[in-house]
Amino acid sequence: MNRVIVVGVDGSDAATAAVEWAADDAARAGARLRIVHAVERTPYAMAMFSAQGQGDVMRSAHRVLSDAEAVAGKRQPGIDVDCELLQGGAAATLRGQAGDSAEIVIGGSGLGGFPGAVLGSVSTHVAGHVRGPVVVVRFGPGTGSGTAHGQVVVGLDDYQACEPALAYAFEQAMLRASTLRVVHAWRPPAHAHIPGRAHDLEEIHAARCRTAAAALGGWRRRYPQVPVIEDVRRAHPVDALISVSAQADLVVVGSQGRGAIGAVMLGSVTLGLLYGARGSVAVVRP
Repeated sequence: MNRVIVVGVDGSDAATAAVEWAADDAARAGARLRIVHAVERTPYAMAMFSAQGQGDVMRSAHRVLSDAEAVAGKRQPGIDVDCELLQGGAAATLRGQAGDSAEIVIGGSGLGGFPGAVLGSVSTHVAGHVRGPVVVVRFGPGTGSGTAHGQVVVGLDDYQACEPALAYAFEQAMLRASTLRVVHAWRPPAHAHIPGRAHDLEEIHAARCRTAAAALGGWRRRYPQVPVIEDVRRAHPVDALISVSAQADLVVVGSQGRGAIGAVMLGSVTLGLLYGARGSVAVVRP
């Protein structure tokens, strides 16, 4: 299969981290790496520059791509890499790459060409609209960047939307020879402690454990080589996922939001995770 992994770059340190992440993933999956950089060349945008300034913009853009290609080649010398300099806005350009790509990778902060600040316009827009995996690579102090933990985490809920996320998480765990931690967080009903309407929280927890086991049965049989930890806990899903993110190489979450704008389409759990995660996050929309 001629799989393609797309990574957006802008010359920032975060983009360099994204290229390294994408190169490693391409090597694991036997995929081709496509490095893309966007330049706004509308008449309005280019009118802000002199003729010499426009030439400088294009030379800088080509340099961003060549530097990123060098990073990928040094990181994983055996992978196939191609570069594309595209015209348009960063978010729209990345969305346009989704059709033939296995995943899209963006840095967690940037300079402008692909400013993937974790809840900035580009990452929110792309993760909220593109079907399939969009990986936001966190970079900086306290993010665990460059550290291998040997664990992939995936959030499990009761929605069918989590099935693509489970497929991606199991595949990532298999390719990395890692353990997969499946986090299923639940909260008791608001009236659980009202006198006369007490709920047996232990029984609720046991029922949630059975739900998680049933949801994972088919995936366990499909990926028998992947060690699975079923982590069922009484907590808010965002808190549960953030608490394990620092010890994970990747946190995978599904998103079933249906709003008109990217931030709404991501859903509250996904947005909360992107705000607080201590490592890289993959958002997988069905």
